[in-house]
Amino acid sequence: MMMSTVFLISLFLRLILTVHSHNSPLDEREIRREISLHTPPPSSPENSTTLHLRSFGSSFKIALFADLHFGENAWTDWGPRQDVNSIKVMSTVLDEEKPDFVVYHGDVITANNIPIQNASLYWDQAISPTRDRGIPWASVFGNHDDMPFEWPMDWFSSTGIPPSYCPMNASCPSESEGGKGCSFKGTTRLELMTNELEMNKLSYSKFGPKDLWPSVSNYVLKLSSTDDPESVIAYMYFLDSGGGSYPEVISNAQAEWFNRTSQEINPNSRVPEIIFWHIPSQAYKTVAPRFYAHRKCIGSMFVEKVASQEAEMGMMKLLEGRSSVKAVFVGHNHGLDWCCPYKNFWLCYARHSGYGGYGNWPRGARILEITQQPFSLKSWIHMEDGHVHSEVLLSSTTREE
Repeated sequence: MMMSTVFLISLFLRLILTVHSHNSPLDEREIRREISLHTPPPSSPENSTTLHLRSFGSSFKIALFADLHFGENAWTDWGPRQDVNSIKVMSTVLDEEKPDFVVYHGDVITANNIPIQNASLYWDQAISPTRDRGIPWASVFGNHDDMPFEWPMDWFSSTGIPPSYCPMNASCPSESEGGKGCSFKGTTRLELMTNELEMNKLSYSKFGPKDLWPSVSNYVLKLSSTDDPESVIAYMYFLDSGGGSYPEVISNAQAEWFNRTSQEINPNSRVPEIIFWHIPSQAYKTVAPRFYAHRKCIGSMFVEKVASQEAEMGMMKLLEGRSSVKAVFVGHNHGLDWCCPYKNFWLCYARHSGYGGYGNWPRGARILEITQQPFSLKSWIHMEDGHVHSEVLLSSTTREE
């Protein structure tokens, strides 16, 4: 089947899923969200850094979608079907949990499998279930999001390159003749972020400081009370852990940026801090359960070895020195979903949410719930079949029995 036909079918099925989910009854909480969030904020998304609890005493719920891998094997019939299945997972979680915010936790797309110039088309498809429900979100990059295209070996067999990607006619000259129609150079992090921000009023994602390049998506958001906007409930830091177009690492420059920023906005470590990046630090290896001895770790999947960053450049040491840090959340390992206590905070995995990527484990999403007085950070896993498990209190390093 030609790629264009497969892609249209996947988009059509996504539209059916979206319409069906919106025909379900809305509870009062969702109606309030529809009223407040479909109206664009007064400031532009690039300048929006503050999220608010709806009312005093309410909680703030976040859904983490990790490793969606849209565009996996995009030239096959199988690939687009996995994207439709991933949309079903997100739709189920969003409709049943009704989060206030969503984090796209890296590897949103599989760029090394996307043979078109603008991979943002797949990125846009991945965020559509959240956007269609009027829920704001933020994204952070993973190692696959701008990974160079990997040529399938069977394209060099007798079947050749699918003509839908490189039509051989006068209007599409070869790359050596200066044409662009047959180039699979991919979409950079900067281009992906630019497209997300320009096309979406509900995105709270940020480029981050230019001097941290080649890493993109380094920024901080604050959660405040609606009744008292000056009262900050939590700071949420997002960092690019690399991979794809450059090494898998959080650089010393990023660590220094975090140190300067946290000292400026939270000098006495009085406000709780929550950290998001994609590839686990090497510290995850030190707490990973071994030989089925899960110790104080809480989760349901312990089957993989930790695939960590290539080096530590000071970030973890800084986190260890801040009593305000409550938890770090990562993706990357599809077969892990645990939270383990480390020093004075928790190291947590999300849950593999997408049908793209390796592994056949059931899909789901990690949910976070923040309450204000007293501060509390709880988390659990919500599966695609509706099952909920592995609840843990992350505002304390003592396991909740």
